Amino acid sequence: MIKPKVTNCFIEQAQKFIVIVPAAGVGKRMRANCPKQYLLINNETVLNHTVKRLLSHPLITQVILALGEHDQYFSESNLAHHKDIIRVKGGAERVDSVLSGLQAVNTQEYPWVLVHDAARPCVTHQDIDKLISQCQQNDCGGILATPVRDTMKRGIAKQGERNTIKNTVDREQLWHALTPQLYKTQELTSAIEVALKQGLPITDEASAMEHANHNSLLVSASSENIKITHPNDLALAEFYLNKQRNS
Repeated sequence: MIKPKVTNCFIEQAQKFIVIVPAAGVGKRMRANCPKQYLLINNETVLNHTVKRLLSHPLITQVILALGEHDQYFSESNLAHHKDIIRVKGGAERVDSVLSGLQAVNTQEYPWVLVHDAARPCVTHQDIDKLISQCQQNDCGGILATPVRDTMKRGIAKQGERNTIKNTVDREQLWHALTPQLYKTQELTSAIEVALKQGLPITDEASAMEHANHNSLLVSASSENIKITHPNDLALAEFYLNKQRNS
């Protein structure tokens, strides 16, 4: 992949970044015989595509992979002995894996940390640049996101009945949360630790920061940054990866 020319004055400071990739999940919705991060696209695993995309960015120097304790696939991958990859033990939930990764970060060397889904191999360098630039300009963490375009419906279902529409939800100011998400390392670690202690639901890093009353920027990103969740997503990810490689 050709690295983009970095011109933004804030990025020119050449601060280096580390990325935590929680990869301990099993991806049950994929109905596959292995975790979705080890499914193949163009003869490479999804995880391999994702990590290569991250490490090829000029400001990213290391990736921390939070893997399942009984992961039997990683040791056979070509990532297993990569010098810029740190492996840590993942947890039962995504947030547990992220916290495990955070505990391995040298906060003096990396005062900011990115967190990225293992199953998002199509993120672009341009979007990572935008996220880093806008967060540093505003001295505030943030996430990549896309605005909701479709009409949104809230459903309701009684036991034994079909789903029906309860009401239409105003889509103004509604966004799809993507990754990477970028925050100050110490602030994110503290926010997650407190939220877990209080038993609060943490679905992504931004939700932990919300509970801690920290602001988060919404940085508009490409809709190509899909998360592979269902079987049909593999073909779409392959299409986007081929398109990006040929552009």
